[in-house]
Amino acid sequence: MALQLKRDYLNQKVLERLSTLQLHARLPMVGNVSGKHRSPIRGSSLEFAEYRKYVPGDDTRRLDWRAYARNDRYYIKEFEADTNLRMCLIVDTSGSMDFAYNGNPAGTGGEPGLSKLDYARRVAGTLAYIAALQGDAVGLYCAGEAFHIEIPPKRSATHLSVVLDELGTMEASGETGLADILHETAERIPQRALIVVISDLFMEPETVRNCFEHLRFRKHDVAVFHLMEQNELDFEFDRPMRFADMEGGEPILADPTVIGTQYRRAMEIYLASMDEVIRDTEVDYHRICIHENYGDVLARFLLGRTPKRQK
Repeated sequence: MALQLKRDYLNQKVLERLSTLQLHARLPMVGNVSGKHRSPIRGSSLEFAEYRKYVPGDDTRRLDWRAYARNDRYYIKEFEADTNLRMCLIVDTSGSMDFAYNGNPAGTGGEPGLSKLDYARRVAGTLAYIAALQGDAVGLYCAGEAFHIEIPPKRSATHLSVVLDELGTMEASGETGLADILHETAERIPQRALIVVISDLFMEPETVRNCFEHLRFRKHDVAVFHLMEQNELDFEFDRPMRFADMEGGEPILADPTVIGTQYRRAMEIYLASMDEVIRDTEVDYHRICIHENYGDVLARFLLGRTPKRQK
C-alpha cells in the first residue's frame, strides 16, 4: 500500500525502521477478510488446531482416516483461521496532556517542548500507519470530556489519511472523560479489537481497573501507553512556585521542599496501585517518560507482541 505522508508528527525514518516489524494481536480476532491474526473461528488454514467429532453436513474432505482406523469413529480436523485486525486508537485529549517535556537528559534523544499530546500523536500515527500497511482496519477515538472525534475502524489508504488528519487537529483541554469513554468503547465496538489507549491516566487506579476489566470482558485486546514527564516522577523543584491544574482547577502556591516528600510518597503509592491493576487485568501496559525516543518505545512494543515460534 503506497501512503503519501506529509504530517510533521510522523518521522519517515522511524516509519521505515518499524515497517519491517508487524503488529500482532495477543488474542484471537474476528475480522471480515483473511489476514495475519488468529481468529476464534475455525477455518481451513495450514495450522492444525484440534479434532472434533464428525456431524452430518461436515466436509468429508476434512475427515481424519487415521483417527478412524485407530478408534473406529469419524473425526474432523480443525485448523486456525487467520483474519484481519481492527485497531482502535483512543487518545486522551484532557488538559493535562498539554504538559510538556522541558529538559533533555543526556543521551535520551528527547525533544524539549514536546507535550504528552504531541508524543501521543507520534505513537498513534505511527501505529495507524503500520496497521494500515499490513492490511488491518484503523479507527480513532478522541478521549476528552466526550467523544469529540469518533472514526470507526476501516481498511483503506483514504481512511488512514482521515485518521492522520484528525490526529493533527487534536488539542488538549478540559477535564478527562477517559473512564466514561473507555466504558462506551467497550459497548460500542461489537467485535473483538485491539484497543490502544494513550493517556497519562490521571484517574484513580480502581477507576482504571473497572475500565480495563470491562474491555477485557468484551474480549478486546488492550494495550496501554501510560505517558509521564520526568518532573512528575522526581518532583525536583527547589523554590516556591504556583502549580496550575491543567484540567481547570484552582492553582496552588506551594514550597516543593516542604511537600516534596509527601508528593513522592503519593506517587509511589499511585504507581504501585497501577502495577497491581495491570497484573490483575493482564493488559499490555507500557509506562513511558516522554523524553524517551518513541521509535524505540514502539519497537519494543511490536517485538513484545511477536508470537513465539512453536518448537
